[in-house]
This record gives sequence, structure tokens and C-alpha cells, in this order.
Amino acid sequence: MTLPSPSPAPIILVTGAARRVGASIARELHAAGARIALHYRHSAEAATALAADFNTRRPDSAFTVGADLARFGAAEELASRVLALGGRLDGLVNNASSFFPTPVGSIDRAAWDELIGSNLMGPLFLSQALAPALRASGGAIVNLVDIHAERPLPRYPLYSAAKAGLAGLTRALAVELAPAVRVNGVSPGPIEWPEDGQFPAAERQYIIDHTLLKRIGSAADIARTVRFLLFDAPYITGQIIAVDGGRSAHL
Repeated sequence: MTLPSPSPAPIILVTGAARRVGASIARELHAAGARIALHYRHSAEAATALAADFNTRRPDSAFTVGADLARFGAAEELASRVLALGGRLDGLVNNASSFFPTPVGSIDRAAWDELIGSNLMGPLFLSQALAPALRASGGAIVNLVDIHAERPLPRYPLYSAAKAGLAGLTRALAVELAPAVRVNGVSPGPIEWPEDGQFPAAERQYIIDHTLLKRIGSAADIARTVRFLLFDAPYITGQIIAVDGGRSAHL
């Protein structure tokens, strides 16, 4: 009697996976048994350390790939490297994002290229490049959107517009890639404050006060939702789940 061979571990590409929310998502998916392609732009050292940790826990369960997804053409190069190293792809998490204020009057080409490039262009062209592999595996895409895609954040019009575009792209890709590939989004609220002090203490408190649960969330809240959409939601597509402590209901 020949026993059936075990199914190979699903391979998931997480962009912006070296630190913060991206690293938490990668850890959650790795703990669920996935093999992780860890994308980074500047944080090569952190990505390498995270891959080493994963591979210590389970051999050959992670590898790193660097790319600047705000650069035109980088998404296709990244897709080729991931498929060459992994051999297949079962899931894509478009998490990589730039975030900084651009009050009207200050918006220039550099801000446009960075914010639109990282938050919208990168996910679009990466999803397009990886669509054949995801169709072949019956895989799924999860995009990290933002509650400010629908309710723009003052002083951040370009970022808000880029995330609004990503929300529209999420639904459009769900239509385009059905029925083989599911596409959903997660829309975080206050999870981790920017490390560069963009939000002073008074502004942080205002945000918390206007969140129904009266506290910030954790990266683990996002990671668990991404895991659900990838592995446990076979009849959900074209949806964006707000993980924001109720802030979008109380802005």
C-alpha cells in the first residue's frame, strides 16, 4: 500500500515583512505552517535575522528577497525571484507601505512616486505578475489598506488617495481573478504609531478617544485577520475587513 505524499507547505510572499506589522504577519503565517518569502526594501539585516529564526524552527521554511516596489519594473523582478526560489506561490500579502504627510501645496513628484508607488503601483504590478502562479495554485491575495482610504486623514491627502486606490484595486482584482484567486483586504486602524514622531501625544490620545474600544490594537490583531483570509475563508472574496477597534464607526 502506498501512502499519499503530504501536501507541500503553502508558500506566501509578504511584502515589507522585516519589521513591525509585516513581521508579525510573517510570524503568524509561519506558525500556521507556511513557507515565507520575506520581502524587504531597506531592512535587509532584520529580514535575514527573521528568516534565520524561521529556518531554525523549521528548516527551509523562509527566504528573503529585496526590492524597491516604488520603482517601476521592480515588482516583476521580485515576482521572478520569488518563483525561482519557491517554485510556486499560494498567497501574496501586499503589506509594504510608505506613510508621511503631504499637505496640499507640498505635494511633488518625489512624494507621488513614493506614496503611489509603494501603496498602489507596487501591489498592482506584483499581483499582476504573480496572478498566473496564484491561479495555478488556487491561491489568495490580501492587501493591507487603511481606514483612511474612506475617511481621509488631514494633512495626508496623497497617502489617503493611494490607499483609496488600493481599496478599489482589491475589489477590482477580486473580479478579475475570480474564480481561481480570492482577493481581500484588511483595513487597520491605530495599531502601531510611526517611529518618526509624526503623531504627538495629544494627537495620539485624540485618536484613542475616538476609537470605540478606547485603546490601540496590536500587530497580532492584523496578523490573525490576514491568516483567516488566507487559510480559513474559502467563500470570502472582494471584501475589506476593518480591524480598527471601531474607529471607522466613530470618526
